[in-house]
Amino acid sequence: MTGQDLDNKHGAKAETVRHRLLFACLGNICRSPMAEGIFRRVAEEEGLAHLFDLDSAGMGDWHKGQAPDHRAQKAALARGVDISGQSARKVELEDFEEFDLILAMDGSNIADLEDIAPHGARHKIRRFLDFAPHVPEQDVPDPYYGGEAGFDHALDLIEAAAKGLFSELTQKDGGPSQS
Repeated sequence: MTGQDLDNKHGAKAETVRHRLLFACLGNICRSPMAEGIFRRVAEEEGLAHLFDLDSAGMGDWHKGQAPDHRAQKAALARGVDISGQSARKVELEDFEEFDLILAMDGSNIADLEDIAPHGARHKIRRFLDFAPHVPEQDVPDPYYGGEAGFDHALDLIEAAAKGLFSELTQKDGGPSQS
């Protein structure tokens, strides 16, 4: 068995992965796990999940090892996405080397990521909602301290950005976007 035959730590076959994406928010229990799950579903629906290595992380380690917030899991599951198997972790320096794009949920996350990113990797940090230019918001609001409606609103924004990001990346690959 060659190294190319081995799965990477995120479950994608190393020889087929074209894009390594890290979704980042404050604690990695609401927005970024939902974004990871929604993007995975978009890629699976298009039959192109094998092109992506996906993960999510938070700026802090308060929830390290925990599953996503139960309200995030419920809201995502209502849209057919199971994020219960994810485990919170903190953004690490190695992430700037491993991932092609680090997708921040809000401006505060961008500032925090830029503070810790090696100078040569800052170009990898992008605001997630930049991929949904038709939505009025720039940031995916943190639903943690709100009610269920906040999770639904966050998911609406995340779905729009996930579809936009998927379309942009697959068009750059030269393949037609099938959405």
